[in-house]
Amino acid sequence: MLSILIPVRDESDGLKELYDNLSKNLTKINYEVLIINDFSTDGTLQIAKNLFANSNNFKILDNKRKGLGGAINLGIKEANGDNIVIMMADQSDDIEDLIKYNNLMRENEYDAVLGSRFLNSSKVENYPRQKYVLNRIFNYFVSLVFWNNYNDYTNAFKIYKKQSLNEIKPLISESFNIFLEIPLKIISRNYNYKIIPINWRGRTKGSSKFEIKELGAKYLFTLIYCFIEKNLLNIKK
Repeated sequence: MLSILIPVRDESDGLKELYDNLSKNLTKINYEVLIINDFSTDGTLQIAKNLFANSNNFKILDNKRKGLGGAINLGIKEANGDNIVIMMADQSDDIEDLIKYNNLMRENEYDAVLGSRFLNSSKVENYPRQKYVLNRIFNYFVSLVFWNNYNDYTNAFKIYKKQSLNEIKPLISESFNIFLEIPLKIISRNYNYKIIPINWRGRTKGSSKFEIKELGAKYLFTLIYCFIEKNLLNIKK
């Protein structure tokens, strides 16, 4: 089974489209979708309960530890699948890439497949310019510090073997920086992973919860934490 973790905060406007997109395109996959409500204030939780009430593939979780870190940890704990993919509710990620992820994990002994939006064959649409520039600078810096060729650590959309996620716990990041912590631990502990190009498009509904000014220190903390773990504690698989 494939478990799809989707944290949501104030995403009520896009839930029906999200449901239709996944249900329509994943008919050949044994999957579950875990919608993890992260302290929404716009009725997202109740709308999700009503929308997914009659679907066996969709499960609603209510996060009790505010922040994406808490939501992702809860999703990993409750997931029943052998493989876990993390997606965002804004549908910026390509459903065809999700299917590709699943096939690669089923056909190979990977611990993870790490998508990148910034390879030659990737397609990116409507990426805010300031965010794009900061993203490229930060990801390039991380690749230098950890001396590898991956260039899209901070994007959430990746797939992992559940066993491997449990092995790299605890996951201590509280916000978007958890999406940096997970692949850094996978890479630095020498897990078996593959990098592939993926597509991305900017959201058309709702608003992004990503705040650059608020998250800078958290990303730096995660970077230092993972660097210490790799170079001083020498934690390996």
